[in-house]
Amino acid sequence: MTHSDMAAVSATPASNINRPPAQLEEWLALRTEAPLEPAQPILDAHIHLWNGNRGRFIANEFRSGAQGHNVLAALFVQCYTHYRPCGPDLEQPLGETEFVLKLAEAENLVEEAPVMAPSIVGFANLAYGARIRPMLEQHIQLAKGRFRGVRHGLQYSASGVGRNGPWQPANGQMYTADFREGFAELEPLGLSFDAWLYHPQIPDLVDLAKAFPGTSIVLDHVGMPLGVGPYRGKREEVFAEWKVSMARLAELPNVVVKVGGLGMLYHGFDFELADVPPSSEMLARAWRPYIESVIETFGTERCMLESNFPVDAQTCSYGVLWNAFKRITSGCSLGEKHALYVGTTARTYRLPQFDASLPAFGKA
Repeated sequence: MTHSDMAAVSATPASNINRPPAQLEEWLALRTEAPLEPAQPILDAHIHLWNGNRGRFIANEFRSGAQGHNVLAALFVQCYTHYRPCGPDLEQPLGETEFVLKLAEAENLVEEAPVMAPSIVGFANLAYGARIRPMLEQHIQLAKGRFRGVRHGLQYSASGVGRNGPWQPANGQMYTADFREGFAELEPLGLSFDAWLYHPQIPDLVDLAKAFPGTSIVLDHVGMPLGVGPYRGKREEVFAEWKVSMARLAELPNVVVKVGGLGMLYHGFDFELADVPPSSEMLARAWRPYIESVIETFGTERCMLESNFPVDAQTCSYGVLWNAFKRITSGCSLGEKHALYVGTTARTYRLPQFDASLPAFGKA
């Protein structure tokens, strides 16, 4: 943030601490914006759905937040929710796919609502090796044609940054024989892999992508350049390291990038400390170097925009987030915008019905 932006910062809540749902809703309501470029089609590449101790973010909440923006559909990515309460550990994540499918089928009966979860990326513990194959097949069967890939969390930091979830990845996991044996089961089933990791781990992903050139790999959240813990105050140093690693990853054609997730508190922008949520102009200033660097390095045909909601709601509302993206991409051509907002997501997750239906925003 600039010095003028920092003037609005208060002492609480502590950085990297999520606001409780009720407090968050009140805070977000302090900043509203009219949607920019409201006709621009959006295929949101990454949302979560849950209803429990983390709060409630299901169809109604998503639909309310998306109003005013032309959101065609929102793609679901695993978030350790609604697991089966009993049975083998290996099979409990199937409950998440069952929950999302039921929610999506009900929501898709609502007229003029965004299509909910036309693509599902679920969790499967690839460290089980080849034994994971039957579970992957069950995900595919349960999802009724919507299951597109797996996200197996890889995020590890020796400093303990981000260790606040049920899944605690081990260091060097991408190199283990069991993990790679499980990873090898994805390509024969036509499944992609979403990689959630921190920026120091990008070289590990380079090695994995080289070893499996036939598997489509999606790097989530621009590779998560960290800005908290031991990385606080080292933004320029982290940016330089991250940029070099991303350039090496871009050499591998089986890798695409989700552009977003910068509203997570791990990046250390500290917008969550302000008395009022940031405007889209403020977000665009902070995020532009990362987003423009990724687009320049990978090209728009290998980049897709994501909201990462409701996680990024700790920084801003859904509408303000898309306004920030639209400010950053305002200089792109129609074809480049089509790729970023719709095309790359539709191609990667095999959703041609959305890509083919938009000739007016086409590829000129």
